[in-house]
Amino acid sequence: MGYPGFAYLKTKASQNPAGVLLDALDQANLDARVVEGLPWLALTYVDMDWDWLVRSAKVRDRQNRLGFAVSLASEVAARNNDADLGQKLRRRLAILENARLAREDTFCHDSITQAERKWLREHRSPVAAHWNLLTDLKGEQLAYPSP
Repeated sequence: MGYPGFAYLKTKASQNPAGVLLDALDQANLDARVVEGLPWLALTYVDMDWDWLVRSAKVRDRQNRLGFAVSLASEVAARNNDADLGQKLRRRLAILENARLAREDTFCHDSITQAERKWLREHRSPVAAHWNLLTDLKGEQLAYPSP
């Protein structure tokens, strides 16, 4: 899909970015490099079919994961001084905010141990805590430009 972290791989066919993002968010465990690319999808394909994506994420109880990915994408847009992109992403976040789940989850790393879960509860970012996710991923760690 053009993600810089996998630029060395040749792709054969283009895919629906909303479908790719949803399928990835629905995985119990993903490689860290793939997880880091999820906010890039939201950032790069900001005009994807969000109605379908949000509706489908809700059906699968993945709206918190999606909200976190969009939050990180919004942080990257702000860091890159891309006001238009940031505004679009904030509109997506407003929709997801109304569907936020109270249930604790991970950001595609369900196999973490109880000790890791405890550490992440104490050391996660405020954004991860807001979305009730156990992860140490932060927007400042994502080194890709706005599209």
